[in-house]
Amino acid sequence: MKWTRALEDYCLYLRLERGLSDNSIQNYNLDVQKLINFLEVNKIKLSPLDITEETIQHFIYEMAKSLNPRTRARLISGLRGFFNFLVFEDYRKDNPLDLIEAPKTGRKLPDVISTEEIDRLISAIDLGKAEGERNRAILETLYGCGLRVSELVNLQISDLYFEEGFIKVTGKGNKQRFVPVSPYTEKYINIYLKEMRPHLPVKKEASDTLFLNRRGNKLTRAMIFTIVRRLSEEAGINKKISPHTFRHSFATHLLENGADLRAIQQMLGHESITTTEVYMHIDRKHLRQVLEQFHPRA
Repeated sequence: MKWTRALEDYCLYLRLERGLSDNSIQNYNLDVQKLINFLEVNKIKLSPLDITEETIQHFIYEMAKSLNPRTRARLISGLRGFFNFLVFEDYRKDNPLDLIEAPKTGRKLPDVISTEEIDRLISAIDLGKAEGERNRAILETLYGCGLRVSELVNLQISDLYFEEGFIKVTGKGNKQRFVPVSPYTEKYINIYLKEMRPHLPVKKEASDTLFLNRRGNKLTRAMIFTIVRRLSEEAGINKKISPHTFRHSFATHLLENGADLRAIQQMLGHESITTTEVYMHIDRKHLRQVLEQFHPRA
């Protein structure tokens, strides 16, 4: 079996059997492609069925020279998944990564910005420009609903259930969930939707897409990152802020104000409560206040 055939079959498996998004499939593809490139550069003629643990150890050792531990751990995990697929399909009897340990990285705490900093970012938007109302609605939706950037750019007008107070979000693996939307966020979406979007030359394929660029096409993930980065510079906030920062801040501020962790899990679309529990470690001062307020012996 050649590498190209094995990789094509693996990507098809990830799409059809695992239901992963195109972004996730691309990342897994890149992990295997790095190994293929290494073999080609070093003129190592081993197929995916013949490659040994020693060769992969050599590859990981070379990659470690330019990758941080977290990225290296993700690479090992991606390759392990690929070879698990080959074992599952009876192409191989063993996984050459079974005995290769990933570096210990610890759990990275999410970056968070305060409500004051969020207000400064939104105040930095030039509402005199054509895209101003759109950008304000984007930031309010990211923070008000805790969306991933991929969920935001794929949000449809038909996903807005404002009368019921919810929006329908399509998350990882095409899993759908309903997220409550506040009247505050709803107001700014409606301003953009009713007053600005009708003036755009909307493309047929983007007719139901909520947030559009000036040419009437769906916004890209990269464009959302660019919008947030420029606004953080204009607002004079010296932090590394990305669209995901709003999602982290959404969860953290809910938790700090007494929200139930299970409810936050559902709104974020986390499959496991363990993923949501990372927010428990952000503000230990808040946990101390909870103990003093609610424990009978405090």
